[in-house]
Amino acid sequence: MKKIGLFGGTFDPPHIGHVKLAQTVQKKLNLDEVWLIPTYHPPHKTGAKAHPNERLDMLNLLLKDLEHKFKVSTIEYNLKGKSYTVETVKHLINQYPDVSFYFIIGGDMIDYLPKWYKIDELKKLVQFVGVTREGFEQASDPDVIMVEMEDVPVSSTKIRKELKAEKVPYGLTDNVLLYIRENQLYED
Repeated sequence: MKKIGLFGGTFDPPHIGHVKLAQTVQKKLNLDEVWLIPTYHPPHKTGAKAHPNERLDMLNLLLKDLEHKFKVSTIEYNLKGKSYTVETVKHLINQYPDVSFYFIIGGDMIDYLPKWYKIDELKKLVQFVGVTREGFEQASDPDVIMVEMEDVPVSSTKIRKELKAEKVPYGLTDNVLLYIRENQLYED
């Protein structure tokens, strides 16, 4: 049975930390592939700064030169509306019944799992994988496989602030930075 990691996020903008997380989990759990799933409309945020199509374009640029094990899934774009993980996973299971799915989250999200929409149902559908960083206290949940990753000091929030201040931020690939500049993203 094929093993596929699912890594959802706003990716606003996508950066090398996202790549490192996907690569780390893929290697440590010997996954066949990792699909990065940009949310179309995140239910837990007031809204992404970049348009959904721009975030999708940037994510494709970020993964362009990576090996074939890392792909972008547009499942949440096809579903439209608010992106609830349980609905996304149900659609994927219907499309790929012979796949075991591993849902990848940051270690800081483990404590929030009980608040996720239909979490008990979701835990029956996927295996959760929590990624921790060095120096952070590790939450525990018996339903979550823990994977440790070296710290990558980058975040989308920090990148947006640096772009707004007209600095060259750490963590963007050249092609993503060029796309941001050409499309005047994250400016006032």
